[in-house]
Amino acid sequence: MDTFDNWRKSSHSGPGDGDSCVEIADSPTHVGIRDTKNRSCGTLTFPATVFALFLDTLKSTQFTR
Repeated sequence: MDTFDNWRKSSHSGPGDGDSCVEIADSPTHVGIRDTKNRSCGTLTFPATVFALFLDTLKSTQFTR
């Protein structure tokens, strides 16, 4: 299992967001996601190729509010 030491928040998180976001970290083969306000609760881990496909799908989808 990969270990992650490069956790970062989204660049879209602002100072007023507090801990209401997730953090992401990557390794050559996997991507990890965790809750900023409860880091010790666990990490979701995905193969890097699957996560890249997920991001590509999000970027190509139009969302309405």
